[in-house]
Amino acid sequence: MCYSNSSTSTIQQLSERYKKLVPGKPIELSYYFASGFQFPNWQVVTSDEALQQMRWGLLPNWYSGSNWMDFAAKTLNARIESCTEKASFRHLVQSNRCLVPSTGFFEWKTQGKLKIPYFIKDIKQPIFSIAGLYDTWLNPSTGAFERTFTILTTEANALMAEIHNSKKRMPLVLSADEEEVWLNGRLDLNQISKRDSIQLEAWEINKKVILGPNANAVEVSQKFCNFSSEQRSLFD
Repeated sequence: MCYSNSSTSTIQQLSERYKKLVPGKPIELSYYFASGFQFPNWQVVTSDEALQQMRWGLLPNWYSGSNWMDFAAKTLNARIESCTEKASFRHLVQSNRCLVPSTGFFEWKTQGKLKIPYFIKDIKQPIFSIAGLYDTWLNPSTGAFERTFTILTTEANALMAEIHNSKKRMPLVLSADEEEVWLNGRLDLNQISKRDSIQLEAWEINKKVILGPNANAVEVSQKFCNFSSEQRSLFD
């Protein structure tokens, strides 16, 4: 699954990358590391002419519960295989598609009793897109309409199956050629479930940094040489 993402691009860079207008009062958001469970705001691309800012963790327009965070924690991701069946997502699949810009995401590899963190990015695109869905929810406590989104996930490709070797899932990373047809609804889910053609690169990162209090720092995605792990594999 994809619960940790990164986007260090400026609004101007995103505007140029996606050929979108800059919002009237842009708020710069820079995430070297962002946990979905903190429900961060994100710059999101829709069919609208301007960039949109939304909160991660989808709340469907019909949601009327008392604790939105409990609900949103369960809708950070949507499985491509079942999103057309789930009440939270099925009404959005054709009409409310979005692109979630990323400069890399994080996943954990299981090695015996160890959990090893990795940073993964697209080889070809410094800013790449993850397919998503969004909805607009009326917050009853504020009377304001809020836009929220979810990230689509799919079966892992070869690299991600090696890293995310417990569940073998990955975010639905799109190629540049797929972005526009995804947004306008012409790209069928069955056409993009396999991500074997997406070229990713990954490296181990420092567990102390990603689990520390200052994870949202440039150091979180830097390559880490785990000498203790290497020694265990040599002499075990």
